[in-house]
Amino acid sequence: MSALTWAVAAVVTDDTGRVLLCQQGRGTRRYALPGGRLRPAEGPVRAALRDIRAETGWDIELIDLIGVYQLTGPGGDAAAGRAGPQPDVLVHVFRARSAGVRPATDPPPGCRLSWHSPAALPEVLTPLTRAAVTDATAGRSGVLRDVPCVPDTADAPPRHGTGQPPEQRGEAADTSLRP
Repeated sequence: MSALTWAVAAVVTDDTGRVLLCQQGRGTRRYALPGGRLRPAEGPVRAALRDIRAETGWDIELIDLIGVYQLTGPGGDAAAGRAGPQPDVLVHVFRARSAGVRPATDPPPGCRLSWHSPAALPEVLTPLTRAAVTDATAGRSGVLRDVPCVPDTADAPPRHGTGQPPEQRGEAADTSLRP
């Protein structure tokens, strides 16, 4: 195993069962779950509440833990300008619901949000998003799953010192923020 990055994400649903997805990142953009990295001495629950509000503007209620997903980066040579292999990312993915009918705050610039029916998700999803929404929709909890990352795509683990982990990247079609 290479270096390990701890992250959180959530399958956030509204009263009709739609899932909140977001777009963030550069290059090939895919739909992804909201979330982010844990800060030093911060637990996954607190990180999920903080990161999802900061990224989306929505206050959420955590229901339970869907599972822990390990995003495994490719082995081999380090990318140019890097001191080693890309890190593996260990993501605690929660089941959550929106705590209101509209966001508590505006999302930061560059974050595009949209609501999607789990039965009609966009085709371009990160592997983590597809696995977690499938598990959530099936009612699973306590899942432990490896999710391989494909090199040179939006799913590759983050580089040291850069923005959001890979599960934060996505593509939004519906810009409505109301559930």
